[in-house]
Amino acid sequence: MIALSLAEIAEVVGGQPHDIPDPARQVTGPVVIDSREVKPGSLFAAFAGERVDGHDYAERAVEAGAVAVLATRPVGVPALVVEDVQTALGALARFVVERLGTDVVALTGSAGKTSTKDLIAQVLQHHAPTVWTPGSLNNEIGLPLTALTATAETRHLVLEMGARGIGHIRYLTGLTPPRIGLVLNVGSAHIGEFGGREQIALAKGELVESLPAAEDGGVAVLNADDPLVRAMASRTRAKVVLFGEADEAAVRAENVRLTATGQPAFRLHTPTGCSDVTLRLYGEHHVSNALAAAAVAHELGMSAAEIATALSEAGTLSRWRMEVTERPDGVTIVNDAYNANPESMRAALRALAAMGRSGQAEGSRTWAVLGPMAELGDEALAEHDAVGRLAVRLNVSKLVAVGGREASWLQLGAYNEGSWGEESVHVSDAQAAIDLLRSELRPGDIVLVKASRSVGLERVALALLENTGEGEVAGR
Repeated sequence: MIALSLAEIAEVVGGQPHDIPDPARQVTGPVVIDSREVKPGSLFAAFAGERVDGHDYAERAVEAGAVAVLATRPVGVPALVVEDVQTALGALARFVVERLGTDVVALTGSAGKTSTKDLIAQVLQHHAPTVWTPGSLNNEIGLPLTALTATAETRHLVLEMGARGIGHIRYLTGLTPPRIGLVLNVGSAHIGEFGGREQIALAKGELVESLPAAEDGGVAVLNADDPLVRAMASRTRAKVVLFGEADEAAVRAENVRLTATGQPAFRLHTPTGCSDVTLRLYGEHHVSNALAAAAVAHELGMSAAEIATALSEAGTLSRWRMEVTERPDGVTIVNDAYNANPESMRAALRALAAMGRSGQAEGSRTWAVLGPMAELGDEALAEHDAVGRLAVRLNVSKLVAVGGREASWLQLGAYNEGSWGEESVHVSDAQAAIDLLRSELRPGDIVLVKASRSVGLERVALALLENTGEGEVAGR
């Protein structure tokens, strides 16, 4: 964070100083919410959670080097006492971002947010110093913490924004007002909570509504291939830039194909030039993510050639998202277990099928180890059934459905589509899946592991890599 005195911070957040001998002392380190992450010069924000109250760790944080604690009550060590820590954290983030004057790029969507954010970050880093959301810390706490890591050198701030209801994105854009807003898609993720795709579109569109007018530099980057996203053009005063495979998209892909190893390649078209891209990522769904990143980068002044080079060099920054690791025995593990919704499930299965067709050893098999998709509401049965059926249509060799009722729907869908015998199986939990795979995998097999985050199916992928000498490596 940029250096600020405790007196300055108190004024910004409306805090009352307690036990602070020197209000001129500066916070020069990061703002953290975990006392174990304190570094000399930090500000420790004490959140009271359901199980742990950060106020109980205030003394430990100061002993570790924190200058002060942001708290809701005096804690016996230097503290700025505020009515609400979350509100204060947001106010501090907005103050820092406005003082820096950095370009804020915000993105949202039902699927692919984190992968696209990672691509944008890596592309823009070629252009100028860039700060971005780590992992999926895209909520009302993670977003300001990310923004507060920006420094005087930061030119671009790339922020992923998540939502679980109407008004969530509007709140986040109020903390760090974006100049460029990107909406990827409107899908089924959290549809049970939102109550329908139209409600999801309403929530996601809050991002483009927050943008400055075109004459003030505002840019809305919208997916031309998603009708609900494209319709958001009427909800913004900003300049609208379309990306996708549609002819009218300003940034589009042509001659899309997969390499021999299942990685997408295409001809990138921008308003100022064209260039060829071959991604290091796996699966054709990353073409749309790459186009979104290209559209943002083009608006920030990068040429088609610069964008293509950066995209071709970009890898996976966030854990458990299509992490591809080949074991010494030739078995390939695809760990995509961070989260799942119907759109990302279908994309991952298609990527698995493409990898299975891409020159693997004769007799090798593709395995889809899938768990439940959460928060689908009334659509849960139909969506799980459809994913099971798709696995069969894509000729996935083995489907292992892991978990309870929803997993049984995956297996039933596969069975009803024509999966007989041992082509699909339903197991009770992750350990049962691990035992099955350890006994049956053979060299050349490719194993996809994917489920909603709450299922914790990454344990399967990690167990299959234990004692193999392999780490978590994106690419092969």
